[in-house]
Amino acid sequence: MGAGKRSLTTVTMALACAAAILAAPGVAYAEPTPGPTPPRTPSSTPASTKDLEAIRKKLDKLYHDAAVATDAYNAAEEKTDKQSAQIVELARAIVQGQAKLDKLKDRAGAAARAQYRSGGLPPEAQLMLSGDPQEYLDGAGRVRQGERATKGMLAELARTQKDLKQYAKDASAQWQKLEANRKAKAEAKKKVTKQIAAAEKLESELEKDEKDRLAELEREAAAKAQTAWLDSGVLEDIKGEATAAGKKAVEYATEQMGKPYEWGAEGPKTYDCSGLTSQAWAAAGQAIPRTSQEQWKQLDRVDIKDMRPGDLIIYNSDASHVAMYIGDGAMIHAPRPGRTVTMAGAGSMPILGVVRPAA
Repeated sequence: MGAGKRSLTTVTMALACAAAILAAPGVAYAEPTPGPTPPRTPSSTPASTKDLEAIRKKLDKLYHDAAVATDAYNAAEEKTDKQSAQIVELARAIVQGQAKLDKLKDRAGAAARAQYRSGGLPPEAQLMLSGDPQEYLDGAGRVRQGERATKGMLAELARTQKDLKQYAKDASAQWQKLEANRKAKAEAKKKVTKQIAAAEKLESELEKDEKDRLAELEREAAAKAQTAWLDSGVLEDIKGEATAAGKKAVEYATEQMGKPYEWGAEGPKTYDCSGLTSQAWAAAGQAIPRTSQEQWKQLDRVDIKDMRPGDLIIYNSDASHVAMYIGDGAMIHAPRPGRTVTMAGAGSMPILGVVRPAA
């Protein structure tokens, strides 16, 4: 493996002596239960531990809501991309169908003109006027063939007209969905920016020592949750080994450590939580849903005891966060705004369940 890359084995060995990393600041969301937070300014009396704990919970709530809105934004963006592509395909089908219809109309017109030139005489009259009965029979055969061809052409003409109407109807419906999802995307963006701005404002009102104490509270909360998870004996049951694709996904995620979180981002310089996991599995050769909620809905679910490196851990009751399990009770994720892609304890947040991208 080249310089700068970490193998799965290296990561696993590092985890054994990285207890401090597992409780890094900002790596965990608590279940949103914010308490009242008194308004403060940088010049006001320093916050007590109780006040800072309330601030920590409020920040968790704000960033949790931002994560939910980010998922909604990503889902709307994915839908608009698909609908735009479908509209392009429908437009292409309409153009091709119209060209086909024009050709069929030309053929139908030519057939009508040929029938007009023949005078439209009944078969008996044509036989009487013919000096050669065999010639008449040969001509009659050709006429029957022409009639069958004309009927087939008219049927195809009708089908093409019907298809064009359906294409136009489908295109109109897709335009309406596209506009609805564009509005949903814009609304989600407003919610994301509002929640993040509120969180940043709240943090900006803290003095440096208060921010340090707040970071310590975050570490303590993460460590407490991780310890409780490990004390349950869960690691005794987790013995799954990574597949070849899982190793590639873990390697990709590991290489992104230190890169900033950015909502709606899929790399290569910044990521949000599901942007990291979806791109990691794309690098491993498998496409998965873009958002954490769709990853939870669509991917195969596995018991925690069957978890293996490369699997995705879905967090919070609303599936608003996702991380990649890398073994030895640890995971890698893009936590939230203001943080970077990092390693953390797999149990440092409330686990909803585990899903597996690999077939």
